[in-house]
Amino acid sequence: MKSLKVVFLGTPEFAKTSLEAIHQSHHEVVGVVTVADKASGRGQKISQSPVKVFAAENNIPVFQPEKLRNPEFLEELRKLNADVFVVVAFRMMPKVLFEMPEIGTFNLHASLLPDYRGAAPINYAIINGEEKTGATTFFINEKIDEGNILLQETLEILPDESAGSLHDRLMEMGAKLVVKTLNGLSENSIEERPQPQVEHPKNAYKIFKEDTRINWDALSKTVHQFILGMSPYPAAFTTLKIGEEEKGLKIFGGKFEISDHGKAPGTLDISKNDLKIYTKDGIYHPLELQLEGKKRMNSKDFLNGFRNFDEIKMA
Repeated sequence: MKSLKVVFLGTPEFAKTSLEAIHQSHHEVVGVVTVADKASGRGQKISQSPVKVFAAENNIPVFQPEKLRNPEFLEELRKLNADVFVVVAFRMMPKVLFEMPEIGTFNLHASLLPDYRGAAPINYAIINGEEKTGATTFFINEKIDEGNILLQETLEILPDESAGSLHDRLMEMGAKLVVKTLNGLSENSIEERPQPQVEHPKNAYKIFKEDTRINWDALSKTVHQFILGMSPYPAAFTTLKIGEEEKGLKIFGGKFEISDHGKAPGTLDISKNDLKIYTKDGIYHPLELQLEGKKRMNSKDFLNGFRNFDEIKMA
């Protein structure tokens, strides 16, 4: 089997796992492109992407251009004479870049395309209560997530699975799929195929802060799936009024029951032993929470932090 020379483009841990898999294969990673180092946290400490850290530890050349059209960067990349570019969790790429290698540039996407194109496929698969998802490798073109499919594998979503758990399982599965795709391309054994035309594909738009607020007027199961789909990041939230102060409350998980309670959705019922929030058709019991300014904790520890439950209400 021919060894391919690969340039890898990616940033987070999800991408690093694929980079590591390629590095451990018989293919050669000749360069890595990742985001620029940035200051983060209270101390504004300079942090490096997981992809850069791995590349540096393994003596792989790293490129961190501010602009992907930078002529000097493009020339340096050409000198690597890569056969193929592999993209995992990176940004939009100009045509001059993705058309550079002879074989082309392919991307790993954490869904069964054409469904869940966009920035948050894992979150939306959970939020929408899907029973399965998967990973797809496809050639990049000028349209977002619409290039020809190379390989695709399916993964069952487990009952009550969070986005975090699914992320980790897809990360491992996707890394293997990337290597499998490289092997197929090196042997010329993959027959690329256009993505199916779907009239109403399911989308995975980028999630903003305002998108993470919990709608308690929804059905209990819908609320439950929404919370799981946002857990642990970016995290679903609601707002409590504690005395005269309003504070955000992130909820990472819980359980629900169907109940003909007759109370208004969003009503809070709190006691020493239980925290209940009423939904349209039942009751949700948050079990993992984080009050604004506090650390993440279970509901028991959360409740132990209050003496007067009468001062706590839904905002």
